[in-house]
Order: sequence, then structure tokens, then C-alpha cells
Amino acid sequence: MLIKIMLGLIGLGIVVFVHELGHFIAARLSGIDVEAFSIGWGKPIFSKLFHGVEYRIGIFPVGGYCRMKGETEFKEALTNNDIAIPREPGTFYGASPLKRILTAFAGPFANVIFAVLVLSLVWAIGFDVQTLDNKIVLASEIEGKTFPADEAGLQTGDRIIAINGKPVSNYSEIQEQIAPNPGQTLQLLVERNGEQIPITVKPQLDTDTGAGRIGIYFWTDPVIETVKAGSPAQLAGLMKGDRIVSVQGMPLPYSVALYKVLKDRPSILQLNIERNGEFFNKELILSYDDQGQTNIGLEFKTIRYRAVAHSIPEAFVKGASESWKTFTVSIKSLAVLFKGVNLSKAVSGPVRITYMVGDIAAEGFGQSFGAGFTAIASFLSLISISLCIMNLLPIPALDGGLIILFFIELITRKPLHPKAVYWFQMLGALFIFSLLIFSVFGDIMFLFGKK
Repeated sequence: MLIKIMLGLIGLGIVVFVHELGHFIAARLSGIDVEAFSIGWGKPIFSKLFHGVEYRIGIFPVGGYCRMKGETEFKEALTNNDIAIPREPGTFYGASPLKRILTAFAGPFANVIFAVLVLSLVWAIGFDVQTLDNKIVLASEIEGKTFPADEAGLQTGDRIIAINGKPVSNYSEIQEQIAPNPGQTLQLLVERNGEQIPITVKPQLDTDTGAGRIGIYFWTDPVIETVKAGSPAQLAGLMKGDRIVSVQGMPLPYSVALYKVLKDRPSILQLNIERNGEFFNKELILSYDDQGQTNIGLEFKTIRYRAVAHSIPEAFVKGASESWKTFTVSIKSLAVLFKGVNLSKAVSGPVRITYMVGDIAAEGFGQSFGAGFTAIASFLSLISISLCIMNLLPIPALDGGLIILFFIELITRKPLHPKAVYWFQMLGALFIFSLLIFSVFGDIMFLFGKK
């Protein structure tokens, strides 16, 4: 857990560093003096003055800031009952509205550039892909309730080969088309018994995640790929390559059917397996946590292939394309938040994001350095783009709110009144603080669920 937290803090710190570096570079180019550049908040554990800028590392290593000279001069002007904020050379409000707009925009823009460069690097060096087949299982067979897939006429064993005219070859590509489109009609092309059948389906909104869902699982043959050391599966003598034929006396045609059996929380799991043409009976002794979850220690065979390295120009095009796709999907996801989503589960705060970054990094590096780098780079790119979008929202105290404020000043050609800036910033701070409290509460519930 400690390693995951440390990796998460490092990853999140990199994204914030890039954001604040964007503000820093733009401020210096705009003639705005920077007083302090800090990664983390609170009392500095490291501080170095260089060329008039104090570089810091705060004791709380989440977040950071770029403090520009004169950023808070509106407070002093308000105290003195001035009708305008002082415009001293080198200060934030001493710069023109256009330069302030560019400085505010530079942080989110730096996050986009970071995402493009990191994803381009991933495509330039190549990476291993682990995915699942495009053959599906109806979730109704596992969960016992009806989903859009049932109503549309999909069947277990179908292969989804295209969605809205776009070919799909694996389960990840299927989810990429379904998850961002709750409530939108999708045209599927399904292969069944050698025939191609068109099917129309409308994904429902999963209020816990904000994603679209039609009610399907991936089909994976119940052939064991890995057995975790010290797990019930290893203690029972299961091995890589074993095929589970039946569970509790019932045939097991696909791997997810195993989890239907586990929903009843059996203390002993009786398996019949096939190994090298011979059949054996095995018993797994299981235990469950407070949420009724167990880990039998098995992973089933997946599809693995190598995405070959691309040339630098090709990799850059791929990185830009992936970043744009992530950007558009994130915008759609933001809109879904206002459609009845359970915000305490769908919205992640800094604690949960840190945990997720660390979890992905630890799992990836546990496989290999290449897998770890690819996983953490992809996820940090997602967070970086999300940070860009969040900061560009027209909310007071965020970059987007400041851009609107300075744009009004640019159009009207009238200086901002200190009182207007004060209340604008105060409302934004209250909103962000409330959102932070809400998200951290959700994060705590998330972590308790991990116990």
C-alpha cells in the first residue's frame, strides 16, 4: 500500500508540475515576475532561491502552485477602497488582459502538450497489449436481470464485429464505443453462426461510473493463464494451462460463469479440471472480506500482442490522435455528470486518483518495466487531459474563470474593480473547497471498500 501511495504521489506530482510549469513559462515570457514555484503545499521541506524565484517542495506532495507577483493586489486595493487594482510593472495585474489570458491558458495547454508527448513516446518505443476477444456473454446470465443487450436481441456467443460502421476486433474496442455513449443509439454488426446480423442497441447509464452499459461481459475460455502464489488456487494444486470443466458440478463454458457461483459465497469450491487430456477434481478453500469479496488467485488466458514501434512522425500523429480521442471522451463524460450519476462514486478526488495511479504503476511494473511505463504513461496522460478540462471550466478561481474575467476586461477596456475580483475569487474558492470535501468523502468510502 505504501509503495502504491508513493508511486501515486510521484505520478500526480508530475502532472501538476507540468501544469504549473506552463503558467511559469508564460508568466516569464509575458514579463510577469514569479515569486515562488512550488510542487506540493504547506511548509517547504526544500527551498532554493534562483534568479529571483524561490523554488519549493511542499510538505503535502499533492498539488502545487506558481505564485506570481501582485496576484493578490486586489485584496490590498479593496482594503484601501481603491476603484482599480494597481498596475505596477512586473506584477500580474500590471500585465495586459491578453497576457494574463495567455498566462492562465498556458497551464491547461501544457497538460495537453504533455499528454501528446508522452503518448507519442509510448507509440515510438512500442508496447505490449493485453485484451479480450470480441465474443460476448450476456450479463443477464450472470446477474439475473435484463439489460439493453437482451432487449436488442444479442445472444451469448455472439461476436460484435462493428459498431456504427467502425470495425472492432476485441472487447476493449467494444467498450471504447459503448462507454462514452449512454442514451445514444448504436448500430452493431454481429456475427452469429456464420451470419452477419445488424442489431440496434441503446446503452443505459451506469450511475456508479457515468459510463454507458448494454449488459455484456467478455467471453474467455476457462483456461488458466496464471496462478497467484499462496492463493487458494495454488494451494489446491491448480496450474497454468488447466481448463476448468465444471464448478460445483455445473459445466463452465466461459470464465465469467465462475463469478456467478462465487456470488453465493461457498466456503469450498469444487472444480473438475482437464490437464493434458486427464481429468482431476480439486477443492479450493475460500474466505471472504467484509464486502463479500474473495480472491481465488486465478487469471484466465487473454489475447496478447505487440504494438510495433513507429517512426517519430508516425508516433506523434498517433499520440495527438489518442490525446484528441481522450479529450472528446472526457468532455462527454463531464456532460454525463449532470444526468443522474452517483457523484460520490463517479467523481474521484486527489486521494482516489493517487491510489489509482499507484495501483496501475505497481501492477504494471510488477509485470515488467515496459508494461509499467506504458500503463503509467497512458493513465497520466488521461489525468493530464482531465486536469486541462477541469481548469478550463468557467468557474471562479480556476483558469477558465480567470480567462473569462480578463476577457471581459479586454472587451470593455475597463479595469477590473477590486470588489468584483474579490467576490469572484471568493465564490470560486468556496465552490472548489466544497467539491474537494465532497470528493475526499467519496475517496474515503472508496478506500474503505478496498479493505
